[in-house]
Amino acid sequence: MSPVSHHNRAFFAGTDLQIIRRRAVTDIMGDMSTATDNPYLRDAVLTASPEQLQLMLYDGAIRFVTQAREAIEKKDYETSYLRLTRAQHIMIEMQNGLNYEVNRPLCERMAAIYNFLYRKLIDANVNRSVAQIDDALKVLHIERETWQMLVDKVARMRAGNGDNAGSAVAHADEQPKLSVQC
Repeated sequence: MSPVSHHNRAFFAGTDLQIIRRRAVTDIMGDMSTATDNPYLRDAVLTASPEQLQLMLYDGAIRFVTQAREAIEKKDYETSYLRLTRAQHIMIEMQNGLNYEVNRPLCERMAAIYNFLYRKLIDANVNRSVAQIDDALKVLHIERETWQMLVDKVARMRAGNGDNAGSAVAHADEQPKLSVQC
């Protein structure tokens, strides 16, 4: 027994307290990593605007789903499972990030899209279905493209080259192709 664990055991002897040790941080493949492994990604996330963060989530979901598709084609089912699971987690985070107080009808529509994508990813995972993945990828690409248009419009407005900042969200109901995060 190491001196540290002996000390901890002696210190907490006779109490109901348990020693909680920090878990090792691993990525989805089980490789050890820390938050500083990719300083460029960390800096990009820390300096990104909310709309850019949403775009990053779409990019990540598309990347993981594409990797899962390739893995299924290679019959590497473990990798496909892990990648689809990561994409599913992104969909959950996007759905949890909806703010129904801002625009309830829009958030309900976005929640339905995220729910559809989540279910497609689960079906693809369970059935190892490239067709289900392709369906999800089509929707993800459309949503990502739409979100990119919104990011560009917000950037123009911030630079003073567009209409007022509220119009991107205010007119979202009038523009069916424009999906915005609530």
